[in-house]
Amino acid sequence: MTSHTAAGPASTGSCPVHLTPGLVEDPVGAYADFRSREELPEVVLPGLTTPVRLVTRYADVKAALTEPRLVRDRSRVPGGADGADPQAELVEAALGGFPAEYVRYVSGHLALLDGPEHARLRTPLTRAFTARRIAALQSFVERTAEDLLRGLAERGEADLLGEFAYPLATVVVCELVGVDEPDRDRVCAWIHDFAYGDGSRTVDGLVGIVEYTKELIARRRAEPTEDLVSALIGAGRDGGEPLTEDELVSVVFLLISTGITPPALFLAHAVLALFDHPEQLAALRSDPALLERAVPELLRHVSLVRIGASLYATEDFEFAGTALRKGETVTVALLAADHDPREYGRAPERLDVSRKFGRGEDHLAFGHGAHYCLGAALGRLVTSVVLDRVLIRRPDTALAVRRDDLEFGHWPGDGFHLLRLPVRF
Repeated sequence: MTSHTAAGPASTGSCPVHLTPGLVEDPVGAYADFRSREELPEVVLPGLTTPVRLVTRYADVKAALTEPRLVRDRSRVPGGADGADPQAELVEAALGGFPAEYVRYVSGHLALLDGPEHARLRTPLTRAFTARRIAALQSFVERTAEDLLRGLAERGEADLLGEFAYPLATVVVCELVGVDEPDRDRVCAWIHDFAYGDGSRTVDGLVGIVEYTKELIARRRAEPTEDLVSALIGAGRDGGEPLTEDELVSVVFLLISTGITPPALFLAHAVLALFDHPEQLAALRSDPALLERAVPELLRHVSLVRIGASLYATEDFEFAGTALRKGETVTVALLAADHDPREYGRAPERLDVSRKFGRGEDHLAFGHGAHYCLGAALGRLVTSVVLDRVLIRRPDTALAVRRDDLEFGHWPGDGFHLLRLPVRF
């Protein structure tokens, strides 16, 4: 078992603090100290070597995510940026073993673009991600979740992450994209190999998805349907600049990379959070109407993406009490912001399924500003369905192992994530 106990900060002086995965995922721990400092702390994220300035206060994180002098594309820093690049370290760690001709589909990520180029690629996706299209998925999500759970419940015990959350997220993305029914099994198998398998067939999964997506694009150009790929192809007919085939393939990969592993892990961690707070689970089960409040509260409480993308200063300027130098790297701690006492009052680490949020979205689990998560509405829908089907309609669902026996892993730059979530029904 991998421990997820956090230690204290490695340093409080001028030397960078080397964060461990435990520190990154601890909503109190070092973040309380960081938030109290006048200047942004300089830290090294787990598994990396390059220091960054870490933004931890809620108001400062929101400001950073809309600050035009902080960009995601390092090449846009006037005159270039010197020194090592933490974002490049992360990309190398994730994609270093992939064939070069396929890496561009995975690394050409909207999250790493800015300004007009980001808007050009995001606009047709935003138009295709309509509220009507998401609402139309509800019955499909409900039916798929119930079908998966029925088989698992008959066994009496299952891994809620590997046998439910991952397959559910995969099938939902296939439905959204428009993978034809006869192709679902093999495409889902490639996605499994690429996104959450044991790593032995990752490249095979990548190649399979790319080549299939090219075939699907060709089919939809000839015969459009009501799916997302057809909508993206059609966006160029509405006066916008059409996406190239490479850009369309990259968008499908964006949906796979952000629409499967993070949501599946969030669902597992959200269920675990309710197991960890039995009084809150009991309240939700006794009053299912609380589900509407419980979903945003769990998004805030878990904040699965603990650390955001790297941001680079395009000039010397002062931000959050800190004199930033041109080219200096800043990153945001979304989990820290979502547990800021200035925003959430005393004991923000406490889960409260009755917490009242304002009219807007009062958490940063989906980010903020131009890079706000496109799949937020779908994420909220799926979360509601899962909590209802797994915990409310099946009131005997419980953790099947001791809490201390759960296994966790982590990726470079991030905190711990569940590897399995054994439950009994």
